[in-house]
Parts: sequence; structure tokens; C-alpha cells
Amino acid sequence: MGKLGVYIQVPFCQSKCTYCNFHTGVVSAGRFAPYAEAVCREIREHQGLLRAADVGWSEAQERAASEKVAVDTVYIGGGTPSLLEPALLTDMLCALRETFNCAWEEVTLEADPETIEAEKAAQWAAAGINRISLGTQSFVDEELKSAGRLHRREDIYRAVPILRDAGIRNISFDLIAGLPKQSRESWLASLYELVELSPEHVSVYIMEIDEGSRLGLEVLQGGERYSARDLPSEDEMGEFYENAQAILKAAGYKQYEISNWAKPGYASRHNLKYWRREAYLGFGAGAHSFSGTQRWANVHDAAAYVAAISAGRSAAESVERVTREQALEEELFLGLRQLGGIDLPRIQREYCVNLEEKVGRLASAGMIERDGELVRLAAGKLSISNEVIVELLR
Repeated sequence: MGKLGVYIQVPFCQSKCTYCNFHTGVVSAGRFAPYAEAVCREIREHQGLLRAADVGWSEAQERAASEKVAVDTVYIGGGTPSLLEPALLTDMLCALRETFNCAWEEVTLEADPETIEAEKAAQWAAAGINRISLGTQSFVDEELKSAGRLHRREDIYRAVPILRDAGIRNISFDLIAGLPKQSRESWLASLYELVELSPEHVSVYIMEIDEGSRLGLEVLQGGERYSARDLPSEDEMGEFYENAQAILKAAGYKQYEISNWAKPGYASRHNLKYWRREAYLGFGAGAHSFSGTQRWANVHDAAAYVAAISAGRSAAESVERVTREQALEEELFLGLRQLGGIDLPRIQREYCVNLEEKVGRLASAGMIERDGELVRLAAGKLSISNEVIVELLR
């Protein structure tokens, strides 16, 4: 059994961004400690809880159940987990150390710029957190305000030196292409300011429009709230993405996944587990897990999650065995998101499929590239990965 990644979900925010379609909420700080206690209990009792939820592990995992399973990456996401008192985050990491064989290479905490304080950052580093994923989103105050973000440009510039002084040597910035009121000029300004601050890692996400967010629903209904009529066009968003590719490459960042760039040695070890279909365990409300053969998820509602764990019951609300067809689709979808591509002979061998003719046709159409046994999306086709996968599975 390989080393696991662990994800801890903290579904609390100070405010709800207009574009957010996650299951997060704004609650009183008094609910933070009971939630963290429930997460600690779920971690310590996870084996029994999973058995009770009829989650089946592979034979190798069953053999390892009596031992401390090795964990090398931890990701604390949300929500805004940096809202929690450092002691609560420390408690959850201590629960992991007690339960697993922890040889952590990467421990990430998602944080919003306005929540960064020197004392908190020092305590994060002391607890073992060595990577901060900063919810930057934009360097333009008008865009941040229209999206419902609480931080402003000056908070980003204030936060980075605090993190550096605390000993955090791995910082990731998020940017969103397609925010309301965003223009080509303001997008380029954000990119150049990001490069100037020189984080080790960058994620660039294209704005999603769906009914799961207030902004998305407003756009779909033709309304005006949340600056719904001030969104860039799809063509402009595509141009913004290409701007990011060019500027980040020139600044020494290597793109290793559709939405992610890193300086040498700083690709996200934890997220690579997802894209490579490696096993991971999720703890907390709405957290997902994958054993290699099954996927399961905890109930999204934080209060329901705490009630279940406090009563000694599993919080898992959905357990799904991954079929061979689903596994193949995941291999192609997740593999082609990575710029390294997929090992075609391995996939054909493991899934008893022959994709040679389809690969040849897509390569002739300039959709994909073949480099020996590796197949990857063509450089200019990263934004249409779904269409390529549909053709491979057709």
C-alpha cells in the first residue's frame, strides 16, 4: 500500500463569494471548536467508522489496518480554514500523528489574505504546516469587491512577508480569469503583480457559470445582481488563460496541469495524488475519499456531520464502487489534465481496450500529441480536454 494523502475539510467562511458553488457557510465562531473535535474523533476512529459504513478496502489495505498507515501529504481546505484558531488546527494535525505514520512532505493550509497574522502564521509553521494556498483571486480591488471577497490588494502584500517571516517557503496563489468587471488590462496587471511577488506555485481557474452559485444563477436568469452583466466573454476568458500561460512561462513557472503552474520542485504533491488516482482519505463535512476501488463522501451539512460523529456514527452518505468503465474514464480525464500526458500502452493493457485508431485520428486533427508511449493534449487544446475524452470513449 502506498502513502496516503489526507484531506481535511473546514466548511466555514467569513462571507460567501458570489461565484462560490461549494458547500460552505458563514457561522458563528462558537461552532469551530465542536467541529474540530468531531474531525479529530473521525480521524482517530476512522477504521471502525468506515467498516460500519460498509466501505471495503483492498486486501493490502486490510492487512495494513492493524498498523499505522503512512501519510505523506495533508491538505486543509475549505471554506477558509485559516479562520480557525491555530490550536484547533494543531489538534487535528496531532490526531493525524497519533493515528497514522506521518512523514509529511507537504502540509497545505488554505488561507485568505485578510486572515493572515504574524502570531497565527508562526503557530501554523510550528504545527507542521509548510505550504499556504492563498486565495488571492485578483489584485484589483474593484474585482474583489464585486465578487464578494473581503480582502483587498494591500492585504496580499501584507500577508506574503508575514508568511515568509514565519518560515513558510512554499506559497501558492489562486487567480480567477473571468471575474466581474475584469478587463484584459486588469488581468494582465494581476498577472504581473503576482509574478513580482514570486510565489512558488500558481493556480489559474476560469470562471464557471452554473446555478450552484449566486452569480451563476443570476447570469443564467439574465439578471443584473452581483455584476452579472459585467463578466468578460468566453473568448476573453480564453485569451486571459493564454495570457497566463505566456507570462508565467516567461517568469520561470512550468505548467504541469491544466490549471496549475509551479517553480521547479514545487508542484503540489497532494493534488498530484488526485490526478494520478492514488488513495486518499478525507475527514470533515463534505470531504471525499478514494481507496482505489471505492469513492465515498461525508454529509455536507456541518451540523449533521458533527452530530453523526459525536454519536459514534459514520458521516459517510454516499459510497460508490468504481467500475472498470468509470476507472478508464477517470484515467483519461485526469491523465490528460496533466501536461505529462498518459501512458497509452499501460492504459490499453490494464483496461483491455484498443485506443490506437482513435488516438491516431485525434492526432491527425491536431487535438492531441504523441511522444512515444505518451499521449497528451496538444498545446493549444488544453481548454477542450472534455471533448477529446468523449472522442476517446465513444
